[in-house]
Formats: sequence, structure tokens, C-alpha cells
Amino acid sequence: MAISERADHTKTPGAGQGTAWRRTVKRVSIGAVDERARRIVETAIDLAEKGGFEAVRLRDVASSSGVALGTLYRHFSSKEDLLIAAMAQQVELLAGRMTARPAVGDTPLERVNDFFAVATAGFCGRPMLARAILRSMASAQPDLMEKVGSFHGSVTQLINTAERGNTGVASGAPASDAAAVLEHVWFAYLVGWAAGLHQEADVISYVARAAELILQGAAAA
Repeated sequence: MAISERADHTKTPGAGQGTAWRRTVKRVSIGAVDERARRIVETAIDLAEKGGFEAVRLRDVASSSGVALGTLYRHFSSKEDLLIAAMAQQVELLAGRMTARPAVGDTPLERVNDFFAVATAGFCGRPMLARAILRSMASAQPDLMEKVGSFHGSVTQLINTAERGNTGVASGAPASDAAAVLEHVWFAYLVGWAAGLHQEADVISYVARAAELILQGAAAA
């Protein structure tokens, strides 16, 4: 899939950076799932964008995606499972974007801040969907914890790639401690954003401050 040209945002982090992400999300595959599962997830995304978590009713999702309800349940155990699959799609698209246009900057801090500006703009730019996904991830359903953990691990690897300045996102190198901590900081501020405690710009600013403290501390160690 072609990725839209990236706007220069080194001076104004977050400004317009999620546009291409939001515009192209439905053309992205979801790993190795089959066509019906992909269609189910994209239908859930449409419903969540229009009405949030409560709008994603499994019977409506099945009907709108042209599959039987039983078929939907063979792929997804619950609404939360389905919305976490939507999150996996978001991360996959972000990974593709960062492969095509790696985080920019001369230092680890600059590159990490660039990554978080892009990631935050893309996620928060679809607020109803984002809040539905975060609510699902916080549901603490035991059978979904592995998938939630996979999300955290995937984002941590993307941060690690930005920190190290690699040209690709699938290096396989172990994520640094700094990347793991920053991923959890970012996620915590996204939860605060979803609850109305922060604005999108606050998330970027707070995570940038945390990155400065953590990366400078790591460099001095």
C-alpha cells in the first residue's frame, strides 16, 4: 500500500500528522486473517467512529458486514475482542507508515518525539474509535490479555526503532528499557485523554517531557 507523502512537522509536532493514517486505515490488511474477519473489523471500526463503544453491537456488525452472527463469533469472542483487533489494525498501519517514513531527528530524543507526535495524532484524530478501543483494552478480560500485551510489545518495538534510528520497524532487536517505559507513559496519557483529562497536545507534550528525562538519564548512566 502506498503511504501518502508526509508533511514536514519538525517545528510543529502533531499538526496534521494523522491525516494520511486516518484516510487510509481501511485499506490496510489485518495480519493473516481471512477476508471475512477483515470485513468484520472494518465494519466495527465504522460503527465505533459514528457512535463509540455502545454502537458496536455484534448483531449489527454481523449484519452490516454480510456474515452470520455465528461466523462473527468464530473469529471474535466479544465486542472487546473485536475492538482490540481494530487496535491491531491501527498499529499495523502505523508500522507501515514508519517503515515508509522513519521517525526524523538527529538524536534519539528528537526521533522518539517525532514518533509520538505521529502516533498520537493518528490515534486521537479518530476520537470515538480511539475511546472505544481504550475502553476495550481496559476491560481486563483474561482471554484478551495476551492480545493487549501484544499491542504494548508492538508499540514498544516501534519506539525502540525510533530511538535507535533504524531504517525499518521489524529489526527484531530487544526493546530498550526506555522504550518500554515510554510506551506505558504514552498509554497512560491516552487513557487520561479518553477520560477528558488531557488534550491531544497535552499527551504529546507530557510524553516529550518524559522522554527527555528518561533518555537523558539513560545517556548519563
